[in-house]
Amino acid sequence: MQPMAPKAVELADDLVFAVTGRHLNDLQRTILHQVWQGQKYLDIAHRSGYTEGHIKDVAYQLWRLLSRVTGEKVTKATVKSALQRYWHKLQAPHSKSRFPENKVLEDLSPPETFHPGHPPPQTTLADAVGLVPPPQAESPSPPSSNIRQSSPNQAGHPGRHDPHFVGRQAALNHLQALLQAGDRAMVIQGEGGLGKTTLAQHFVAQQAADLTLELLMAKDIADLTPAEWVVEEWLRQDFGVEPGHEFGVTLDRLKRHLRQRRVMVLIDNLEPCLDAQGCFVAAHRRYGELLRILTDPRSQTVTVITSRDRLCEPGLPLTHYRLPGLDLSAWEIYFGQRGVQGTTTLVAAMHSAYGGNAKAMELLCGTIQADYGGDVATYWPLHREALLAPVALKNLVESQIHRLRQLDPAAYRLFCRLGVYRYQDVPTVPLAGVQALLADLPPDCQTGVIASLRNRSLLEHHQGRYWLHPVVREGALAQRHQDPAHQQDWQMAHRQAAQYWTESVARIGNLSDALQALEAYYHYIAIQDFAAAARVILHSRDNQWQQFLPLGSTLYRLGLIQPIAEAITTVLDHLPPDNADASELYNILGDLRWIQGRLPDAIACQQSAITLAQASLNQDNPAPDSHRWYYLTMLLVDSQLSLGLYHLDLWELDTAARWFTQVIQRATGTRHQPWADKATTCLALVLSYQGQRDEAKFLATAVTPTVMGQGGSGRYAFFVQLLGHTYLNLDDLAMAETLFQTAIAAAEAGHYLQIQANALSGLGRLQTRLGNFAAAVTRHQTAIALLEEVGAKCDLATAHIHLALTLTQAARQTGLAMDHVRHHQQMAETLFAAIPAPQQVARIQPTLSQIGLCP
Repeated sequence: MQPMAPKAVELADDLVFAVTGRHLNDLQRTILHQVWQGQKYLDIAHRSGYTEGHIKDVAYQLWRLLSRVTGEKVTKATVKSALQRYWHKLQAPHSKSRFPENKVLEDLSPPETFHPGHPPPQTTLADAVGLVPPPQAESPSPPSSNIRQSSPNQAGHPGRHDPHFVGRQAALNHLQALLQAGDRAMVIQGEGGLGKTTLAQHFVAQQAADLTLELLMAKDIADLTPAEWVVEEWLRQDFGVEPGHEFGVTLDRLKRHLRQRRVMVLIDNLEPCLDAQGCFVAAHRRYGELLRILTDPRSQTVTVITSRDRLCEPGLPLTHYRLPGLDLSAWEIYFGQRGVQGTTTLVAAMHSAYGGNAKAMELLCGTIQADYGGDVATYWPLHREALLAPVALKNLVESQIHRLRQLDPAAYRLFCRLGVYRYQDVPTVPLAGVQALLADLPPDCQTGVIASLRNRSLLEHHQGRYWLHPVVREGALAQRHQDPAHQQDWQMAHRQAAQYWTESVARIGNLSDALQALEAYYHYIAIQDFAAAARVILHSRDNQWQQFLPLGSTLYRLGLIQPIAEAITTVLDHLPPDNADASELYNILGDLRWIQGRLPDAIACQQSAITLAQASLNQDNPAPDSHRWYYLTMLLVDSQLSLGLYHLDLWELDTAARWFTQVIQRATGTRHQPWADKATTCLALVLSYQGQRDEAKFLATAVTPTVMGQGGSGRYAFFVQLLGHTYLNLDDLAMAETLFQTAIAAAEAGHYLQIQANALSGLGRLQTRLGNFAAAVTRHQTAIALLEEVGAKCDLATAHIHLALTLTQAARQTGLAMDHVRHHQQMAETLFAAIPAPQQVARIQPTLSQIGLCP
């Protein structure tokens, strides 16, 4: 037999009275009765005349109270089963539990809770849920006192034994240090779900106190209890005295009692009382007066407050503690305790995405356990892009955003605008980046708006850098979809952010600068302004190699090949064919495809660039001294030079020579002379490979002063190492070594890995010539490692061939197994075949067959 709803309510009332000395009030009984019958909070609110928020708050207190008296976790979903278990326990023949006339359940009231000889006092809700286990026993109060006494058996650290409380020992230690330093009023501040309340309860529970007073603020301002009622309740129920007829008299009585007892006060969820400036709203100003009494230095009171917003009420001696998220180890412990299985990498990814939020940890763990068999590897790939998928977490974030929108519209607008920043490649934004989104506000108002978000724990900050927590950012992004009026503001914010990133980088000195400049591209893509996104890629700046290059060219020299290739492809797919920027985009994309080993695509890109540039020259017919003529001609000769290099890598030497010759003929004696010098360097290398030594030496000698003069700066470093290979082919080892070392120094200074690798490979060839095989092998291996990192397929294949040749010559002297040599030969053939570069495959086979590597 199971208890019906009325009997269940009576059972719960008896249990609560046995421990607290109080009966359930009418609303608590109504809630329990209706929940037992399967009613929802909203239905209960309609029937009882309260708001849904107030019903939820009272129910939350009730479940905590029943958790304490039943000894197990009680929620709305589990209250039936919990009370049914107790019912069956009472019905069991061997049960020693009975309800005497005073309704005290002997098996629920620990004998150590109160000092011998004292009746069970009337205590607060905080006492009922176990918030006051003081570490030392106090002298007993007179028998008539209704102040709860401390017990030595309640000392200790509840968090050690509570599986729901992990990872907060450092926070507890911090609060304890504040207390020992003399702080008597602490505000634990942080975003929703961080665990402020749980921490506060555990901290209060550790303190030696005669009495603990707990006040849970309603979440809806309409349901807030006036401060006068709170103080009257405390005086009547906890101090056994009547309040005065006026609030001032009532506060004075409270103050006298606080000076006589050691009292812990916990005020939870204070922010509904606060206005946009962090002060008490007009209707509840008396809470400020109450706090002044609680923080009176002559009292023995310690007050702990939790709040999402910063409390800025003037004249109150408060210490704010910004609660951080739980660390990764706490998440791992929590997941492990509940049998949720996941690698450290996956749990770390979830932990990072949710910023260590305690509520998120609890919700995710429950969902993974219930719906995915405790397997993180199954859950996370499906939900990593939907951080607000857990409904409770979504409601938590949305409630805070809704409150912000009501209290501070200007801060709400900034919050939504801050959602446009990605916080990925550039994870934080400097103050100037935040201010860039406030151009519509006077400068003297901007500081207050930013502070408003910081005070509400909606904007993270550290050492002048700002960012939105990933979950909070998703809430900001959701506002755009919920309110169509945000669309125009959204577009404006993206443009302001893009303009900020572009203007914030005047020179690219390192990868960080380049990534920061590229952020503007993502803003324009978000609002589908592809023409503006193209201009970001083509925006030229001085770089670390003393070149004035478009952002796209600088990025791939820094090794960011795939991201910039994808960016250019995205833009080209959406630009009209006659767009003025398309030619240069194809020019850059051609070089990217070259590095990736996609030479047919690279050739097609450069041919498109030439076609578009030539068409513009024919159509615009700019004057030879105009910038337009210079720009379009530069695209032509640069694309022709690139085509020569591509065909050189394909070992189509005659075709490569023709392209280099065209560049020399077009650029010599013009403002494009640097391209003529580069093409001369390349042509000399081609001639050296073709055995035309005299012609190669003549060109190399002519161009060496220019190339060497610029090589140290990094501008010509690529062509310096090409010239080194030319001199190596011409057996001028001393000049070759000088050129290779010069290229390496410039490449290392500028982090140009491809140049560094090719120069190292050249030094490896040189050392092989000298018979220094160990040194040669080391250089080739280093070059291969660098080229694998860059992904330069043609250069990588060539490096494998040179290493195979070096190892073969070394094997003849040392007896090295040829299987190791064949590995590099096969790698080269595989890479060349994938490009495809059939001439390269045909070239290497005769050479390798001579040394026994090919049939």
